[in-house]
Formats: sequence, structure tokens, C-alpha cells
Amino acid sequence: MPKQRGTGALLALLAFAQFISAVDYNIVYVALPEIGDAVGFDAHSLQWVISAYAVAFGGFLLLGGRAADLLGHRRMFTTALVLYGLSSLAGGLAEDPGPLVAARAVQGLGGALLLPATLSLINTTFAEGAERNRALAAWGGAGAVGLALGSLLGGVLTNYLGWESVFFVNVPLALGATAVAFGVIPKDPPRERGRGFDLAGALTATVGFSALVFGLVQGPEAGWGSAQTLVALAGSALLIGAFLAIEARTAHPLMPLRLFRNRSLVTAMGVTFVFMGTFGSQYYFFTVYLQNAHHYSAMATGLAFLPSALMGMAGSRVSERLLAATGVRNTIVIGLLLGAAGMTLLALAMSPSGGYPALLPGIVAISLGQGIAWTAMFAAAATGVDARHQGIASAMASTTQQIGGAVGLAVLIAVATSGLDTATGPALVPGLRTAGFTAAALTLAGVAIALTLRRPARQTAARPTEAKTPARVP
Repeated sequence: MPKQRGTGALLALLAFAQFISAVDYNIVYVALPEIGDAVGFDAHSLQWVISAYAVAFGGFLLLGGRAADLLGHRRMFTTALVLYGLSSLAGGLAEDPGPLVAARAVQGLGGALLLPATLSLINTTFAEGAERNRALAAWGGAGAVGLALGSLLGGVLTNYLGWESVFFVNVPLALGATAVAFGVIPKDPPRERGRGFDLAGALTATVGFSALVFGLVQGPEAGWGSAQTLVALAGSALLIGAFLAIEARTAHPLMPLRLFRNRSLVTAMGVTFVFMGTFGSQYYFFTVYLQNAHHYSAMATGLAFLPSALMGMAGSRVSERLLAATGVRNTIVIGLLLGAAGMTLLALAMSPSGGYPALLPGIVAISLGQGIAWTAMFAAAATGVDARHQGIASAMASTTQQIGGAVGLAVLIAVATSGLDTATGPALVPGLRTAGFTAAALTLAGVAIALTLRRPARQTAARPTEAKTPARVP
């Protein structure tokens, strides 16, 4: 199939957008103590600097995915980056907790619009198979580097320029990428007639999934039996149930339920749920271990994440080769098993008096596994999906990813703090180790889910049909 002109520049832009999003996800962690002191957060409310982003991101993903399919990939891509840039500026200028939390929520909305648009552009530009796998590897590698460099950059900026700089740095990056997008991404075609927008589905899905993520992130702080947690979770169940009922009846659903017949997509949704709940939580616990248990500075904590960036990028390249040699199923399994081994090694290396070198084997294994699994699970999510539904399919996998992150972090925080009230310093280490072992065990559930994918031999037989997947931006 002929390759579309300009795809190299397009892929570079999409990878850069993923880098920005990944940096933004992690850059705030290292700056949290300074943000809390300077802006006036107390110990209980500080988590909302992180949680506000997660709630908005998880709640708006399905809406963002359908908007990319219906309104245009370039239009939603540039809108998302503008939201990122402006909300980052507002976050850096915030002087009180309320405006800062609001700015983080808008950043989450930007992320919910950006991720499906980015994946849609990849999945409709590059042919399913080796070509798309190479593109996803580049995109995933940029994300892995961004996650780790976010911590490093956060430490450097916080140390030398203050906490505000972790927000301001996103402004030129996001707005610069927006300007480039108009010259690199093809203009959106006229909206296809006959494809309506499911307003009722959009409202119930957005509010329902936002309430679900809110309840999950609020539970550890407010208590799982508290009124606000129970109301949020019960409300989310009712709204998500209403959303599914609407989708079964409407002529133009936000999320066509027939997509659940795609085994590869459904399996990818299960894997992303487990992946984010286990791999995604490692950044939080590693930061707590370094800063709270061993009193690392923001700068030293950032530098400690540098090996993770290098290994994550290497893992993405390894994933591309494994996908070609062994198929999606085996690549996901290898990545998850490697990550589980790394979590075990990292937990074993944690101690009240241990040094950083002892942590390196675990960091290397986790980061390699992350890069391998990340690329493969999004390759699985796109397999066999019509070009018109790539945005919503990507959003479905990303929604389970965000919910998994909230569930996993809530569970592992409960494990880490079990029996502790106000423990700090070395007293935190036993709980952190237990959380690491628990995360490794839970990762094996992801392996079991991945094994439900078709065997590589059957995937190979299907490749002539897969070649029919559109490979050009409409």
C-alpha cells in the first residue's frame, strides 16, 4: 500500500503530543510538596492536584473519542492542545487551591480530547500490521520518555524556578505544536451526512464516568463508607447503566455496542485496566519512597527517574520487533511478566537504609515491560476496527485505563497504609514493599486477560483481510 506523503512529519508531531501529555501527567508529582506549601493545600486536599486531572480525563474520554470521529481529527487535536496550553498558564498563575484544581481539571479535559484524536490519526494513517506497529512504537516511546522525563524536568524546574514553572513549561510546547499541526495534519473533510451526535449518551457517559473516577479517588481519603463516596459510586452506576441503555436504542450511538464483539478491543480494554492500576501506580510509590522515606530533594527525585526514561524508550523499540516476531498476544504477555518481575525486585530492594543502586534492577525491568506492553495493548485496541470508529475505540481502551489507574492506586494506597496513621520516613517502607508485591501479583491478572487473544498463527492468517483497513486520513 502506498505510504501517504508527509507521514514522517505527522508521526513526529503525534509523538510530540504524546510526549507533552506524558510529561504533564508526571511533572506535577515531584512538585507536590512545594505546591502544597505555597498555594495552601492541606494534607487531605493536596491529592486533588492529581485527582482533578484524573477525574476529567476519565470522564470525558468517550466524548473526546466520538468528537474526533465526527468533528474531525485535526480540529479536535488542535482544540485539545490549546486547552492544554491555556489551562497550564492558568495553573501557574493560580494563588489559591480552587483555581489550581480547576486548571488541572481543564488539563484533564484537554487530555481526553487529545489522546483519541492522536490515536485516530495514527490508526487511520498507517496500515494495520507492521507499519502501524512502527508508528505506535514511536508514539509509545515518546510517552515513556515523557513520563520519566516529566519527573526529571519537574525536579529541575521546581528546584531552580519554583513550582509554577512545571505548569508554564507546557504553554510554549502545546501552543507551538498547535501551530505546527495546521501545516502537517490534513484538513478535516466535510462532516459526513447522516451521522448524528448522541447528546443523551454523551451526557450520561461523561457524568457517569466522571462520578465513577471521583468516587474511586475520593474513597481512600473520605472513606469507602462515606456519604460522598457512596453517592458518587451509586450515581455512576445508575448513569452508566442509563448510558448503555441509550446506546442500545439510539440510531447514532456515542459508543456503538457492536464494538464489544471485537475480541481484540475488549481484551485490550481489560489489559489497559490492569496495566494502569499496576504499572501506573509505580510512579506514585517510587516518589513517596524517595521523598518521604529517604528525604530526596525534588531535583534528586527527578534524576532518579532518568533510567526509567531510557528503558521505556528501549522497551517501545523492543515491542515493535516482538510484535512482528511473536504477535500482539505474546508481546503483551512478555511486557506484563517483565513488569511483574520488576515490581517484585523493586519491592525487595526497598529498605529503610538501602541505596539507589539496589533499586536499578527493578526500575529497568518495570520500564522495559512498560514500553513493551504499552505499544502492544494499543495495537490490540485498534485491530479490526473500522476507520470511522477508531476514535471511540481508542477512547474505550483509554477509559478503562484511567478507571484502572484510579482503582489500582486506591487499592495499593490502602495496602501501603494498612495499620498506619501518621507514619513517615522509614516507617513507610514495609507498607510500600507490600504494595509493590501486591501490584506484581495483580499484573498477573493482566497476563490471564491477554491470553484470551487469538494465537499468533491465527492472526497471521488474518493479515490479508487486515490489509483492507483504510490507511489514509479521510
